Amino acid sequence: MDIRAAEQQYNPYRIFSREQWARLRDDTPMTLEADEIAALRSMHDRLDLKEVEEIYLPLSRLLSIYVDAMQRLYYAQRRFLRIRDRKVPYIIGVAGSVAAGKSTTARVLQALLARWSPRPKVDLITTDGFLFPNAVLERQGLMQKKGFPESYDLPLLLSFLSDVKAGRRPVRAPVYSHLTYDIIPNEEIEIDQPDILIVEGVNVLQTGRLPRDGKAVPVVSDFFDFSVYIDAEESVLRDWYVRRFLALRDTAFLDPRSYFNRYALLSDEEATATAIAIWERTNLANLEDNILPTRPRATLIMKKGADHVVETVALRRL
Repeated sequence: MDIRAAEQQYNPYRIFSREQWARLRDDTPMTLEADEIAALRSMHDRLDLKEVEEIYLPLSRLLSIYVDAMQRLYYAQRRFLRIRDRKVPYIIGVAGSVAAGKSTTARVLQALLARWSPRPKVDLITTDGFLFPNAVLERQGLMQKKGFPESYDLPLLLSFLSDVKAGRRPVRAPVYSHLTYDIIPNEEIEIDQPDILIVEGVNVLQTGRLPRDGKAVPVVSDFFDFSVYIDAEESVLRDWYVRRFLALRDTAFLDPRSYFNRYALLSDEEATATAIAIWERTNLANLEDNILPTRPRATLIMKKGADHVVETVALRRL
């Protein structure tokens, strides 16, 4: 895996094979049981004890080093400036394509980090809750671009992250339903001064246009202390998406309340063709135009093979 541009000589990342990365676990203890790991896995994803031991425990150890160093820097700066700030959480972003396994990665990290000693408060939020409601997307002609940067209420997301990073309490965010494919009216999730906050979403590393007048224009990743990008080849991602679509056709789509209930009675051939069409029309376009270009901005990139197993890890040099 080479993250350099064609003409670039210096690679800003150190690349580790799976075996090299696994050895970095050192003595980091396994704090999850097999049944807990199974509960953290998304429907179509693969996650077992070996994957946690060889990939996520070394990452947990690395994050403990980063968090400790950031806390010491924070307290040193506070002493230098002779100020008293509110508690500032460490924020981790998890990015990648639809069907890449972001949700699984975010949940495993939350579970592992919450078992550190002393037990930190680790919260998790997805950017799905900051999508505009379907009524707004339909009115603006954006339903076919759901998940694209323009389909999110960016000012609301930035305001949320700004309040969390400033230590305000509590901070609330909208809640999204994957069943109804829409924001749930009058329902919110509350984030109350976590030690660590994990933010998961397809476009969390997206940049904005630079202002001509030099005024500050924040982007979501400005609030991140560390970021992870889940990577895989496009053909692999497409296959995972189709498999997930077929699995949902036989489960969640059967619910009459499901936004995708109309697909529940499709044959295998019809469902596969429908999934591929949705992938190419929406998810592939979003991947190529908005998600993949942000990959070089991540602190760490995990590259998966077709079997969902992480094959290489790239860590940005300090």
